[in-house]
Order: sequence, then C-alpha cells, then structure tokens
Amino acid sequence: MKAERLPAAGGASPPPAARSPRGSNLPQLDFKSRILFRAMRAVVHLLSLLPDFALYPIGVFSGVVAYLLDRRHRKIGMINLAIALPDRDLREHRRILRASYANLGRGMAECIRLGGFLHRRLKDRVGYDRFEYWDEVKQRYPGKGIVVMSAHFGNFELLAAAHAMHGHQISLVHHTQRFLAGDALLTWIRERAGVEIVRKHSAARAVLKVLHDGDMVGVPFDQNAKRSEAVFVPFFGEPAATSSGLARLVRLTGALVVPVFIVRQPDNRTHQIVIQDALELQHSADVEADIRVNTARFLKPIEEMVRRYPEQFLWTHRRYRTRPLGLAPLYEAKPRRHSHYERAKKASAK
Repeated sequence: MKAERLPAAGGASPPPAARSPRGSNLPQLDFKSRILFRAMRAVVHLLSLLPDFALYPIGVFSGVVAYLLDRRHRKIGMINLAIALPDRDLREHRRILRASYANLGRGMAECIRLGGFLHRRLKDRVGYDRFEYWDEVKQRYPGKGIVVMSAHFGNFELLAAAHAMHGHQISLVHHTQRFLAGDALLTWIRERAGVEIVRKHSAARAVLKVLHDGDMVGVPFDQNAKRSEAVFVPFFGEPAATSSGLARLVRLTGALVVPVFIVRQPDNRTHQIVIQDALELQHSADVEADIRVNTARFLKPIEEMVRRYPEQFLWTHRRYRTRPLGLAPLYEAKPRRHSHYERAKKASAK
C-alpha cells in the first residue's frame, strides 16, 4: 500500500498546530554526565552533515557488526524467533535476526538526522495510511483522549517524532536509563521534534492529565512487565507477563486505544505510518476478567504486524523473562549452543 501524503488545502481539515512540550523533562545530570551529554550532542550534529549515501551504510554496517559481536542478545533473539515463527527454519530465523539488527542500524542513522541539523526534513520521508482517521475519531468522540499503542517496530523513535511534526501533539512514557548522558540525549532529540516526555516514575498522574485534556499518549506495548504489575496473556502462543496498567487506565478514563505502527518501505529511506481502527474493548461487571481480556486484545495487532514484517521487530528483548510460577525460564546466562532455541521451537510446535 502506497503511503498517503497529508491532505492538501481544500481537502480534509489540516492538522492542528503541534504545541511545544510542556517543558523539558531532561534527567538531572552531574557535571561529568552533563559534559558527556554536550559532547555526544555535538558529535550527532557533526555526523548529521554526512550525506545519506554515507550515513545509511555506516548505520547498516554498525548493525551487522553488532549482530556478529552481540552473542548474548543474538541468542535471546533466536529463542524469541523460535517461539513467534515456529514455521520458519533455523536459517530463516538467522536471516530475520540479522536483518533486524540492520534495521536498528538504519534507525540509528535516522536518529542522527533527527538530532542534527535540518532535522525537520525527516517529516517529508514519512507518509500516512489513513491520516484522516484522526479527524473522524475527534468528530465522533470529541474531547476523548487517545492511547497510541505501538511496539519497538520499524523506526520506533521516528514514529512519535513524525507524528508531532505532522501536527498531532503526543506524549511518550519513558523509562529513565542508567546511562544518564545517553538518556538525556534521547530525551533532547525527542523533545526538539515536539514530543512530550513523561517519566515512568511519575507517569500515572501525567498520563491521566494528558488523556483528560483530550490529547495523545504513545505507549510501546511489547515489553516484559514485573510480576507485581503483570497479567499473563498469550503473545505468539506463549504466556507473557504483560502490564495490566494500560487496560486499567483505559477503563478509568474511557480513552480510545488505537494501534499505530511505522513501517519502513522497500527503499529503506521512507516510512509509512499505519493507523488501525480503535480496538473494541470488553466492559463488564468483572473488572479483573476485563483487564485480562483487553490486555490480550492489545497484543493481537502487534503479533499481526510482526508476522508481516518480522525484519522490522526488536527481537533481542527478553519478552518472556518473567515466567508463570512453575514454568522453567526460557533464557539463561550461558545457554549451550542452540539448546534453548530448540526447546522454544519444540514448545511452540505443540
């Protein structure tokens, strides 16, 4: 499907002007981290001067080198692939995982573009499928908040940034990283594109306010959750610890949940943002049953997109790290060659 450009004058109503974020949410930095952050920002600006024919190959090369050297995460990725795509053989799983690393490298090159000079030019490389859907939703549900539910898929950093640059204010829940200078750089890149960062430790109140104001909140929903916060629902047929927070938040606020994904196009330079229909959710007197059912429904669009474009998914996350009580762990610190891969593949074939 060809990416649609934004409506021209005289067509559908133009997008609202994006507001500036509600104030910078950079982490608190000590002197050393602050110097490192500024140095990294300067390097990003310098690298952004490289033309595409140099910057993209550097990114792909970096991704392939990471694939060759990152033995630990490569094993995690192969286990996840055996669970998610049991109909593919070992050779195909390796090809998909290598392509996924290359996709991350291209994303790194685009993050350099996003953090460097003339960053808004990336807006022209992102088209939409069904951009007018936002107008339809706002007319049908005036004032209602929207959860833009996505995953670490395609260039997931560009998704929120492009959305903000195209005129739709969006807030993004962000977990502070241990490497504070890197966290500050990522936050700065996102905020300069117009994305509002909501720190996870204070997310609940901030997200409630955003949704109450009728705005959008971006939530990547493909990560492992702590046992205390999780319900176990199937993800590619395997029980996965998944945060119950989104289902509870939606029940409390009445917000819509709209699956949105950014898909890298065959030229590897342009992208299409695919906006799906708002999910139909279960509402009954049994709150906990609704939480479980709706959380499972949130994962289905992610599964469908990953099956269509497996090379664009982040396979190296330990998605099944938190296991139901009584089930053996899928990941080990030092697994024997192929042992866990074969175990996961056999389990998925049952």
